[in-house]
Amino acid sequence: MSLVPAAPASSSTETATPVLLVLAGPAGSGKTTLCERAVRELPGFSRVVTTTTRPPRPGEVNGVHYHFLSPAQFDERVAAGAFLEWAWVHQQNRYGTLASSVMEPLAAGRSLIINVDVQGVGNFRRAAAADALLRRHLATVFINVPLAELRQRMIDRGQDSVGEIERRLGTAQRELAEAASFDYRIESRSRDEDFAALVEVWRAVCARVASAA
Repeated sequence: MSLVPAAPASSSTETATPVLLVLAGPAGSGKTTLCERAVRELPGFSRVVTTTTRPPRPGEVNGVHYHFLSPAQFDERVAAGAFLEWAWVHQQNRYGTLASSVMEPLAAGRSLIINVDVQGVGNFRRAAAADALLRRHLATVFINVPLAELRQRMIDRGQDSVGEIERRLGTAQRELAEAASFDYRIESRSRDEDFAALVEVWRAVCARVASAA
């Protein structure tokens, strides 16, 4: 993928075209930073508010940072088929994406961005196969980082033990094997280059969605 050199100036078509960008990639790939920057700098973008069973941390607001549910409430929504995807994280808490947190903003004309694991992306694809609105607006993006580079990023960050780094790299190796199944792939370099590539993806998806209208 080539990179666009410019800042994210947008045409009226791009501004008016809602899209759903679903990002995935190994830990340390920078996907969370890309999502945050897209919300700040791309017109009309919001972060998908996901749902969790973990308690709120100081300063977190229900409905803004997450939808906080008790385990019983989460179970009720799973049974009702309310989630597009959900998973256990570290065998402690569950996280998921309610269909309403995606479909309602898209129907209202808002663009959305979210980062999930590779398994979650598969669930988004299956949901899109059964829903025309989601199928039209969805694009999956993989942030690709070679294992050697990932290892160095984790070491430089200084937050994880050697054992934790090796565990994360094992997970990353399995995730990297799925890169070819994504609609777009960004070869991670610098933060600015990665964001420029994401802007190019956004423009390509806008053009595709607009042409299908």
